[in-house]
Amino acid sequence: MTDFVYRYWDQTELNRQMSARGTVPDITPMMADYARESAAARAALPCELNVAYGPTPAERLDVFPATRPGSPIFVFIHGGYWRMLDAADSTFMARTFVEAGAAVVALNYALAPSVSVEEIVRQCRAGLAWVYKNAARMNGDASRIHVSGSSAGGHLGGMMIAGGWAGDYGLPEGFVQSASLLSGLFDLEPVQLSNCNEWLHLDPDSATRLSPQNRLPARPLPLLIAYAPNETEGFKLQSECYAAACRAAGCAVEIVCEPGTNHFDLPLRFMDANAALTKATLGVMGL
Repeated sequence: MTDFVYRYWDQTELNRQMSARGTVPDITPMMADYARESAAARAALPCELNVAYGPTPAERLDVFPATRPGSPIFVFIHGGYWRMLDAADSTFMARTFVEAGAAVVALNYALAPSVSVEEIVRQCRAGLAWVYKNAARMNGDASRIHVSGSSAGGHLGGMMIAGGWAGDYGLPEGFVQSASLLSGLFDLEPVQLSNCNEWLHLDPDSATRLSPQNRLPARPLPLLIAYAPNETEGFKLQSECYAAACRAAGCAVEIVCEPGTNHFDLPLRFMDANAALTKATLGVMGL
């Protein structure tokens, strides 16, 4: 008799379903692309690096001002299953979005297992609050903030547009104008039950509390959900179920499955102004 752990998956299959690395032969080339193209963007554009938004070294941002005052702000939260990468690997899209008329912010946070997912969420909220309160510093408009993120960053982006926290930071409820969330993990129950929990240390209560699937957007907003064609069924279900819940809550939801991409190179499509992902994101930003 099969011992199902989640849905119709046993432990081995659940671990496979929650593995992004298992969908590609090697993540090293994409990680190198992130770092190289991010460095190139920093070299090419005016930017303010390692701006502190909190008291710890990890609580910092890289800021690329818009060319004109009152521009929308594109805030990107990196992935890495909450335990890898950095804002320094996450500015590769800056040229595309600055040229399109936006300010760009790459938000950094401390990594698991040195901190909990709950603390990572808190740090990202503090960083987003800094962006809101300092919008003019980057020629941005605080009423036109767009949150984006990939993988774990998709989860964190979902927690940024969730209701019930903005007042704790002196912000208006529902202040985020739009979002684009790539290959996100929106329901942490299967994550908590998988081998990923070896470094996340979630329990059933924290997995429920920290799931965007259970904390939908504070208000209806334009929302883009994207994933790669070769994602596992588990990852695709995460996006499809969250999209359905947000649509039922009144959000205008668009789903993009970018051809020819995988979990790791999908965000790199933001470097191409003509990619379907980029065009859709600029559309929900009003650009």
